[in-house]
Amino acid sequence: MSTDNTSKSGQPARNRARPAFASVSSHYFPALVGLFVGVMIISNITGTKAVLFAPSLHLEFLGLKIDGIATDGAFYLFPLAYVLGDVISEVYGFRAMRRVILTGFAILALAALCFWITTTLPAAPGWPNDEAFRTVAGVVPRFLVAGLAGYLVGEFMNSWVLVRMKAWTGEKHLWSRLLGSTVVGEFFDTLVFCSIAAPALGFTSPGQFLNYMILGFVWKTLVEIVIMPFSYALCGFLKRREPTYQQALLAT
Repeated sequence: MSTDNTSKSGQPARNRARPAFASVSSHYFPALVGLFVGVMIISNITGTKAVLFAPSLHLEFLGLKIDGIATDGAFYLFPLAYVLGDVISEVYGFRAMRRVILTGFAILALAALCFWITTTLPAAPGWPNDEAFRTVAGVVPRFLVAGLAGYLVGEFMNSWVLVRMKAWTGEKHLWSRLLGSTVVGEFFDTLVFCSIAAPALGFTSPGQFLNYMILGFVWKTLVEIVIMPFSYALCGFLKRREPTYQQALLAT
């Protein structure tokens, strides 16, 4: 009878090779990346619905007529992407956030391609919803293109400004970094996104476009201010739980 260390031929058995796996340095970072990308995808799909609040409201500003408060269906979710971007940039730095942005860009591009391919596929004869699907999903690629353009510009500006401000202030004045970076990032994101997406929503007049852009920018900035305590708490939690962050603090 052979033992575990001896083959049937009586020769010593070779030790079985142990499978090799790469280690994940932190289980927090992948969760943040997944949540960030998920928010971006959901926002770009829900944003295909035009929303109008207070349709009876009529204002005139600098010769531009504003009728109602125009926005899109992602107004309640999209600001969370910038909160997550702030947290990732604050804790993990610009290089890590750059990888997150590029990952999100690739997935959003894939989503746009898949929606376009699906709308061009021939529908089964017994399926009655092809026209409805084309009406809804057909506009998604345009929104994803708008989202991609605004996303790249806005998120890069948001992360870059936050990290630059942190180089000046260190660990102090987190509120100024969160607010300052969001104002810059949201402005460029909203400007680029609305310029591309507004016509698809039917916001074609100058007043409607201005309404859509200003409301989006102001709303996203206000959300950042309202949930800043949550951003503070999440940044503090991650800084305490990430050993490499504590090591970096000791090294400074």
